[in-house]
Order: sequence, then structure tokens, then C-alpha cells
Amino acid sequence: MEGGQEEGERGSPLLTNGNVATLTTEKSSNGHQVQVDSSDTDQKIGVRMERNVGLVSGTALIVGTIIGSGIFISPKGMMEGCGSVGMTLLLWMACGLLATMGALVYAELGTAVPKSGGEHAYLLYTFNRGASVGTPGRIPAFLYDWIGVLVIRPTMFAIMALALGTYAVKPFFPDCEPPPMAVKLVTAVAMCMIGFLNCLSVKVATGVQNMCTFTKVGALIIIAIGGIVELFKGNTENFEEPFSDTSENPAAIAIAFYNGLWAFDGWNSLNFVTEELKNPSRNLPLAIMIGIPLVTVCYVLANVGYLAVMSKAEILQSHAVAVRWGDVLLGRYMAWLMPFFVIVSTFGSANGCLFASGRLSYVAGRDGHFPEVLGFISMKRLTPVPAVLWTVGIAICLIIPSDLGLLIDIFIFSSWLFYGWSTLSLLILRYKEPHLKRPYRVPLLVPILVLLACAYLLLAPIIQNPGGSGSFTLLLLVLGLAAYVPFVHMNLTPPGMEKATMLLQKIFGIVPEHQD
Repeated sequence: MEGGQEEGERGSPLLTNGNVATLTTEKSSNGHQVQVDSSDTDQKIGVRMERNVGLVSGTALIVGTIIGSGIFISPKGMMEGCGSVGMTLLLWMACGLLATMGALVYAELGTAVPKSGGEHAYLLYTFNRGASVGTPGRIPAFLYDWIGVLVIRPTMFAIMALALGTYAVKPFFPDCEPPPMAVKLVTAVAMCMIGFLNCLSVKVATGVQNMCTFTKVGALIIIAIGGIVELFKGNTENFEEPFSDTSENPAAIAIAFYNGLWAFDGWNSLNFVTEELKNPSRNLPLAIMIGIPLVTVCYVLANVGYLAVMSKAEILQSHAVAVRWGDVLLGRYMAWLMPFFVIVSTFGSANGCLFASGRLSYVAGRDGHFPEVLGFISMKRLTPVPAVLWTVGIAICLIIPSDLGLLIDIFIFSSWLFYGWSTLSLLILRYKEPHLKRPYRVPLLVPILVLLACAYLLLAPIIQNPGGSGSFTLLLLVLGLAAYVPFVHMNLTPPGMEKATMLLQKIFGIVPEHQD
């Protein structure tokens, strides 16, 4: 996976018939700074991605990735677990608070270690700063890459895209469940379309994200306003005894909490693209402080809107609460709006997820934890084409099984495992490097509370179901350690990898990113 190069050389050599060229800086035909071969060997070009993500696009990436199908579907699961209107609303706010605290922790990490890759960058800096590839200090970052690149990020993308496919096909089968094969085919087409947009241009991908974000926030505002109008009409039955029938089963409430956290996941998306963010020391924490509270307010108001129009029984019987809400309030001729909004919402969240996920695969390849070709970028488009295609390919494989339930459980468990590990790295850096430049500094109580929440979210499923997602994730970690020894520590390269890399370079016009 490393290909026999030392860390300081990665990102510079382009494999051209086995030669390493001498580089000089020139401008390409499109005006970008490139590295051009000045030796007698084959021409070589190395480029770098640009900072095209501003505050608005960064906030839209956070909001657009978080708001997917969850808020339009998961109110049913939240109500089932909580049992009462009051507890459901409190739990939505608790999920938003936890996501905000976690994101503030990542804001400090992202401004202190301004590198793309999120957890990869923070674990690598904390445990392996200055060491060479293959040293034991790289194991935490490698294990995150192993789980993140193969499971966490592709699974998140697959689940979002599958929701899109389901809602896109459903109108053609109004009286029955749509055929699974049709849903998966539409899902795969949507995945490829989103992948194409992300390979085409960073500006195109962020433009699509901005448009989808404004649309989905608009949908939630419509639901909230519709509910408020109904409240003023006197439809307040569901709010008269808000804590009546509250569940006394801690396990049921924990499951509801997991449903809510799924609806909030994606709060760390901007940390994966820090190197493409304009003025990250300012815009990263500011986008977080704007984006996540905005999502929390939208979620709570949307639930008020649902409960003002639908009874608890109707919510519990509905598989798509927003669609049912539209049928009840908007009438026959306008009810199509809600399925449309859900499709746009899921398209936007899947686009934001892939935008961030591709950057994880990209830095994993660039830093020697996965095949180095994943760390190459397009000369013309300045996008991480191999990393995007890798993520799309794995996600398409994940939608083939009929049940993604286990993958969702593994996703949540694995995510919070590394959220906790990254939070711990913040505390370690506070102790080891007190004078490290931190443009944003989170209050110490916040990472401590996040660590306690992570401990609960990790221990609860193991105690409740010892053979479930926790055990499977631990098995994947063991397999990751087994892969680390030969391919990273021993620097072994799989047979044919060098030829495959050169072939992919010729097909996609990709080169290593130039490193200073």
C-alpha cells in the first residue's frame, strides 16, 4: 500500500514507466499551478486541490449532510422509544446538544490541525507526529481509515442513497411496496450520478449542496409553519399532557436516542475538507456554530409541526411521517410536494456525504494507509477522482444485500468509537502541547461530557446485545491490525499494484498532489 516510499516523498512522484521526474513549477492551460517535469524523462505533473469552500458552502455542507431522510422518517422510531410527546422533543434537543458539543471538539481539532481527513488527521498528528510510515504510532489513524474507508463512510452513503431510491420509486407503486430490484437499480444510478458530480468539479458539488440545503430547510419550514397554523386553530391535543405515557424502559429510550443521533450524523463532515476550506481558523468553528443549532431548531419545530397535524397513533403507524403529513394537510393536489422534498433532501445529504467521504479515502491513500492511487487527483478538475469512485463502488456493493440493519448498527457503533478516540486526542494534545496554536479553544468540560456520552453509547449495545454490532466492529479492528503489519509496517506492495496505478493514471488523467 505504501509502495516503498518514505512519507516525506509521498505526493511528489508520478509513476511514468518506472521513472521519477524532476519538477519545476509552471501554469497549466487552465491557469492552475502545476508541477512539470524538467528532466529528460517522461513529463510529470503534480497538482493540489484549491480552497473553494467558503462559509456559506461549509455551513451548507454541514446542514445538507445532516438533514437527510432522518427527520422525515425517524420521528416514528423516536416516538416508539420515548412513548410521549414531551420526552420525544427533549430527546431531539439532547441529540442536537450532543452533536453540537462533538462538533465544537472537532472545531478545536480542525483549527489546531488544519488538515483534511477528520479523525484520520487528528489521530495521526496526536499519536505519530514526525514519525515515519509503518511505526506503531500510526495504528490508531490506520484503524480509523480501515473502518472508515471500508465501512463507516460507504455505509452512510449507501443508506442515504437507498432512501433516495425508495422515495423515487414509490410513486410508481402507490398501492404496494416497490420491488427491491427497482429500488436498488435507481439507487445505483443515483450513486453514479452523485459520483460524477463530485468528480466533475468541487464548485459543482458544493453548488448542488447549497441548492439542496436551501430546499430541504424550506421543506422543514413549511412543516413547521403548517403545524403552527394548526396550533393557532386549537389543535393542541397532543401537547396538553406532554409527558403522559413516557417510557420507563431505559433500553427503549436508548434505541430512540440512537435513531435521533442517526438523524444528526454528518456533523463532522466539514472536518474532512479542511484543506479546501477558505480561512479554516475562522470559517470552520463559525460554520459549526451556525449549522448544527440551525438543524436542531428545524428538527424540533418540524416535530411540533407533525404533532400539531397528526395524532401519536398516526405517527406510529406511518413509515414516512412527512409524506403522511402532506397527505393530511396539503390535500390531494399538493401532497406530491413532500415526496419531492424528501428526494431532494436525500440527494443533498448523499452528495454531502460522498464529498466528505471521498476526502477520507484520498488522505488514506496519500498518507500510505491504502493504495497510493487513492491519493491522486485529476489534473484538469482538481478533484480526488479515484477516492470518489472507490467510495461509490463499495457503496454499490453494500446495497446488494436486502437488509442494511446490521450495517447501520455497525456504522453507529464504529462512528462513536472514533468520535470518542478523537475527543481523547484533544485532551492528550492539551496536555502534551499546551502552546499549540488553537484559533478556537473549546471549554474543557465539553470534551469530558462528549467522552462520557461516547462511553454510554459504546457500552449500552454491548451490554444489551453482546454478540451484536460491537463484537463485529471489534472483529474488523483485529482484521485491520492483521492488514497493517504487512502492507504498512513492512511496506509490502501487492503484485501488479504499480502497473495498475499507471494504467489508472492514463485512464483518468490523475497525478499525485504536490506537497510542500
